[in-house]
Formats: sequence, structure tokens, C-alpha cells
Amino acid sequence: MHKYLRAVGFSKMEGHNEVHNLVLDVIRNATNRSYTSNSDKSMLAMFCKDFTDRMGIAVCGEFDENDKFTYEYYFPYFLGSNISSDENISVERHADKESYAGVCDDNRVGVSLIFYLQNIISYAKVKYGNMLPIKGTSLTLGALSTEGKIILPIKKNEEEIERNRKKYIKRSNLIGKAKEGNEEAIEIITLEDMDTYNSIIKRIKTEDTMTLIDTYFMPFGVECDQYSILAEITSCELVKNKETGEEIYIMTLCCNELTFDMCINKIDLYGEPKVGRRFKGTIWMQGTINFPDICGVS
Repeated sequence: MHKYLRAVGFSKMEGHNEVHNLVLDVIRNATNRSYTSNSDKSMLAMFCKDFTDRMGIAVCGEFDENDKFTYEYYFPYFLGSNISSDENISVERHADKESYAGVCDDNRVGVSLIFYLQNIISYAKVKYGNMLPIKGTSLTLGALSTEGKIILPIKKNEEEIERNRKKYIKRSNLIGKAKEGNEEAIEIITLEDMDTYNSIIKRIKTEDTMTLIDTYFMPFGVECDQYSILAEITSCELVKNKETGEEIYIMTLCCNELTFDMCINKIDLYGEPKVGRRFKGTIWMQGTINFPDICGVS
């Protein structure tokens, strides 16, 4: 059973029989169906059913030459609503099945951002159509969470907010230059990190950690597309799963100047989310690659 089913409103799902029935329901009553040929004798297919706006279950598999569908795997999804990054994206196939991981080197995050690719069929059309590489793509991120808590914000005035924004932009530019081998940029980043470390060591003796750290974005566990985050909430709404009636919080988060949408079951969230407060928890990062219109895929 998929760990993140509860994030889209299926927290009471028990046993393989219930999961099997859910998969059959998605295939029979899909909101969206997409296909592409991946060989001479088979066709890759994905069935998606929305259980609320932008949120649902996807089932993937293949049709053989006799038009018989073989189910391979399923995953819960949550689609983001805004462009999160315009940086270059690379994609790698998972070893065990026809699914993909995307990698985006966005300097704002400070690490290579790895995500689970949502629009598998669109990418497969480009891949098997020998259209790679493609310029002009963008990335829309959507995350799912099974545990989190709400943290009060750090009090900041307009001047401090603008100063922090310029600081993030400056650091992002320095990281970009450092990746290109600029020794001066590498030295500046190293010295700034040392100053930050020394400052935190002194202040942590008398101040709480959450007042020292505004946001963070760190890899979590052994799976490369999962992260531990502390992020500011910029918008929030409560929706219901049409099938189960469970309530889901949908939040837009800003973390290290990276903006993305996230969903979490109400029963898995400690505290009341409001704009300006912060979300602290673990997420499974997913993403949709937006291809330019000239590619003829969607």
C-alpha cells in the first residue's frame, strides 16, 4: 500500500483488496486517460482520477498487441498550480518500472532538487519521439505530506523582508558562479557559511532554533525525492476528498524563495495553518515538466 495515499484522503484504506478495488475504479472511471507507443508491440498508458481539484490517483501500465491492459503500478498525485522553476531539468528512468525521476539544479535550494515525474506520458512521447533535448521547459512542483506541524512566524518588518530577499538572490548568483568554477565565489560562500555557523553556535545557547532559522530545505531519509522542510505559508485552503469525505489542507509554500503547492490530510497536521505562519514537516516532491507548444505534447 502506498504510504502517501492518506495525503490525498485515503487514510482508512486497509488491505490489498481495498487497494485493488481502488485501482479498478480509477481505470474504469478515469478523469483523464493518456497513451503513447513505447515499442512496436506495446503501448504505455496512464489513467488518472481526480478525487478533488488537482488531486487523485494515477494508474500506469501497458496495452499489448492484443489490446490487453497490464497494470504495473499506481501512485497518488497532487498537481501544482504555478511555475516553480525555469532552470534546466534532466530526467532518469527508475530501474524497476516505467517511471521517472527529474533533477532540477535550482540555485535557490542549494541542493539538486529531485522530484517524481507526474506527466509520464508527455515525457515518454518526447523521449520515444526522439525530440530530446528540448529547450524552453519549466517546472511545476506539487508535494504530498503525511506529517507536519504549524510553527509561528519570525517577526520581520518590510526592510528586513527586502534585505533577506536580496540576500537570497545574491547567494543564488554566487552558487551559480561557484558551479562554473569561479574561485572567488566559492571563497565568498565558504566564508559566509563559516560566519553563519559561528553566529548560530553563539545564539543557540540563549535562543530557540526556530527563531534562528527562517526556512530550510533538506533531503530526508534514503529516498532521494523526499525532503524535510520549514517553509512560509503564502496561501491555504481546506478541501474534501469526494470519495471519502476526508478533509485535506492545500497550501502554497515559499521555502528559500522556491514556491510550490503541498497537500496534507487534516488529521496529519498539528496546528492551524494560516498565511504568514510556517509549515514544518516531511514531503514527497512531485513535479510536472511544462513542454513548449512546439513539442505537441501536454
